[in-house]
Amino acid sequence: MTTTPISPSPVSPSLIATLPGRYYTDPEVFRQEQEKVFESLWFCAVRGADLDKPGAFRTVQVGRENVVITRTRTGELRAFLNVCRHRGARLCTETSGEVRRGLQCPYHAWTYDLDGRLIAAPNLIKMPDVDRVEYGLIKVALREWLGYAWVRLADEPPSFEDTVVHAAVERLGDAAAIGHYGIERLALGRRVTYDVRANWKLIVENFMECYHCATIHPELTEVLPEFADGYAAQYYVGHGAEFGEGIRGFTVDGSAGFAKLPEVTADQDRRYYAITVKPTVFVNLVPDHVILHRMFPLAEDRTVVECDWLYAPDVVASGADVSKSVELFHRVNVQDFEACERTQPAMSSRAYRRGGVLVPNEHHIGIFHAWLLDLLGDSHA
Repeated sequence: MTTTPISPSPVSPSLIATLPGRYYTDPEVFRQEQEKVFESLWFCAVRGADLDKPGAFRTVQVGRENVVITRTRTGELRAFLNVCRHRGARLCTETSGEVRRGLQCPYHAWTYDLDGRLIAAPNLIKMPDVDRVEYGLIKVALREWLGYAWVRLADEPPSFEDTVVHAAVERLGDAAAIGHYGIERLALGRRVTYDVRANWKLIVENFMECYHCATIHPELTEVLPEFADGYAAQYYVGHGAEFGEGIRGFTVDGSAGFAKLPEVTADQDRRYYAITVKPTVFVNLVPDHVILHRMFPLAEDRTVVECDWLYAPDVVASGADVSKSVELFHRVNVQDFEACERTQPAMSSRAYRRGGVLVPNEHHIGIFHAWLLDLLGDSHA
């Protein structure tokens, strides 16, 4: 793997501009992001193993749309807009659950099988001209990767391989590197949901840089001492931050964790890698487990983050105590989200009307800003 610094341009001044404050507070900007980002790109929706039997379902908010994802009788995952085709009522009103036969609208009892076909409705037999496929649920495209279901609403989305999968290749510098962690075969050890009163972009920007690490992450910099210098692992292609001398595992006190995942290479051992899969996913790789964040932006100043800690199946099945590894990144999450919430109010201040600045070891965040502005069609930030 190479360790090439990422920079938005060959030569940059010490300080480059951030986005102006209105990009974090304006409801109209958020509406455009819903349309042109979350509803146009691949969106990581649910962990496949959460839908562990036929009839299991979960609903997620993707931009302005609510999507229901189900497990069919033959074991496949299917995704649909969560809207009854009769009069538009919300079909599944719970965030998760299980049905026996099909999905039934609570308003007029139109019922759909787990493949989305209309199978029953009051007096339906008296309407023989109704095409049960045509009046089935509106399908949403779905791909599975890393054990998660990724959905897309756009009729002509970007290539999954060229965007989602490429994010890992671009960051790690090796197409096979992420595969060594066998993420799709790992088991869920812990899940924590955070309701963050901040714009989703503040969370992305925070995750991408480590200029703040020495200030607010004492536990993390104890385990990964190079982070105290302010350069995040994502600043370099292919670089993984090395565990400190005497650190035995990625745990809150540096004590030993679990056995290295079977296919993790010697080069990846005792290292931490971080990947941002735009727009809303963070993947954190360490030798014995994986931490995956999914963001659900709900308003210009509110983002729900669901964080999964994933371990080898035998670790979870044995009932092993995972609390020390969970506690390390849980503290990091709380520290980061509190920082984002402290920042959010200032986004509407006249002091931030033209934005702030990025120092050299944050310049790679400018690539994220340029990517977003290109999607929004806005060249006048």
